Amino acid sequence: MRHHTPPGQIAPHIPTDDWQRAQATGQPIVIVVNDPQPAFPWQRLFIPFAIAGAAALGTWGVVAALAWLLDVAAHTATVIAGAAGPIGIGGITLRLARGKHT
Repeated sequence: MRHHTPPGQIAPHIPTDDWQRAQATGQPIVIVVNDPQPAFPWQRLFIPFAIAGAAALGTWGVVAALAWLLDVAAHTATVIAGAAGPIGIGGITLRLARGKHT
């Protein structure tokens, strides 16, 4: 079974002859790692704000679409009621829309 070290946790390689010389003489081994880290990990901050912004824009889009659909439905109902004229059942007449006054 192979052992895989996770990314970012890789130890630097020490040449064998340097390691054996250090073991034989007791000399310390100095490992210099030149891996500058950014001052602030912007990705940690950017991703949540991007998700929240996308959710907010999506919510506003849904609200705008629902308002437009309700507006269209109201206009459609008004046109249908105006075209149908008065509806009467059993002597009771109900006017669904006002007539045009000239």
